Amino acid sequence: MCRDGSAPQPSGSRRLLGASESRAGNTKIILTHRPALHVGEDSHSPCQTVITNLNNTDFHGSGYTSMSIIYGVLSASNLISPSLVAVVGPQFSMVVSGVFYSLYIAVFIQPTTWAFYTASVLIGIAAAVLWTAQGNCLTENSDENTIGRNSGIFWALLQCSLIFGNLYIYFAWQGKTHISESDRRTVFIALTVISLVGTVLFFLIRKQEDTKAPGDDDSTNEILGESSSARNKMMRAVAAFKKSITLSFTKEMLLLSVTTAYTGLVLTFFSGVYGTCIGAVNRFGSEEKSLIGLSGIFIGVGEILGGGVFGLLSKKSRSGRNPVVMLGILVHFIAFYLIFFNMPNDAPIAPMEGTDQVAYMVPSKEVAMLCSFLLGLGDSCFNTQLLSILGFLYSEDSAPAFAIFKFVQSICAAVAYFYSNYFLLQWQLLIMVLVGFFGTITFFTVEWGAAAALAARGSDYSSI
Repeated sequence: MCRDGSAPQPSGSRRLLGASESRAGNTKIILTHRPALHVGEDSHSPCQTVITNLNNTDFHGSGYTSMSIIYGVLSASNLISPSLVAVVGPQFSMVVSGVFYSLYIAVFIQPTTWAFYTASVLIGIAAAVLWTAQGNCLTENSDENTIGRNSGIFWALLQCSLIFGNLYIYFAWQGKTHISESDRRTVFIALTVISLVGTVLFFLIRKQEDTKAPGDDDSTNEILGESSSARNKMMRAVAAFKKSITLSFTKEMLLLSVTTAYTGLVLTFFSGVYGTCIGAVNRFGSEEKSLIGLSGIFIGVGEILGGGVFGLLSKKSRSGRNPVVMLGILVHFIAFYLIFFNMPNDAPIAPMEGTDQVAYMVPSKEVAMLCSFLLGLGDSCFNTQLLSILGFLYSEDSAPAFAIFKFVQSICAAVAYFYSNYFLLQWQLLIMVLVGFFGTITFFTVEWGAAAALAARGSDYSSI
């Protein structure tokens, strides 16, 4: 978004991917960046799968409360994360954030309530910086012709984290109704090591100046300039903060905030609530705990399939982003309908003993896993297209734009985790249906505006 509120005009000198050599180099950066964050997320994603099933008399933490804290702190930290990234740079920001991810995971080796909640605060701050930095890295290594493809690759590789951690949980805990201290320690020692490996991989990301052709201008101007003086760093930090505030009130960002809010609600549902629902259904028998891991695997398959297809095939589409978002909302509505029929209404708030209630059909494992897949597929539809349109509209202000995206998404996720402690399943599904409907409409509105801007300057709509 330009300062005058009009659609952005990509700079002719911003040729990050202008030549074939540069395209290859920047694609390698994306492919290096994603495994690094993927390994860290691979360690983090099973934590909330496990927390609701801890059997430790000295531990009294709540998974819902922890996630509410994480996303609440994350949303607030997004106000300052662009300034931090502007001062220390995206690579160092990702490395430091990765260390805090590892510390959070290590808490589960010998969990205590105070350490658990303290780590929740720290990882909230780290996640805000990490997502702002990775959004900046993604945008700076893409142009209007490749942002869709790179967003898809980015999302597909990230969601591989849902596969491997949950695959281990599924096989290791199959048939178990009690998670022993030994089982838990084995899982989290391994995950801590894996997370540290992912953090080290961030060092392999080449800096932006190494990939630019001679004569290219610095596309990040005052926000990510090269000066190392204390005064200029402070000026960049202040400029980044002001830019975040300014972008927050643009028409496009306000409209996209409704769509982003929906992704926050869905994130809460599939990453915490739905797994809890599955684990609470006593009619699933001794497999109920291992089904939590299997559900995470199917969510990951849906996310990866969506990210890969919509990213790699984006160049072949001449209809823009709207059809993908439409597919996403239809897939989610089908999933919500099936979940409503398959899952007991009290499953999200059932006691540790589980629930014996039945919804409108006898709980089916097959239907439950199908819904997991549909939740992941629909989520990938929304997130890949949001990443793409943000990178396109705010190519010159990527760090503040992605910080706003995570701010809105995180605060809605925090609110959803809070009410998940109290609301029955039917009300949680209804909230997502209503917000998803309006979020789809607002996304369409912004996309039509982007298409009109491209047509006005004679660009091919399919290039986005």
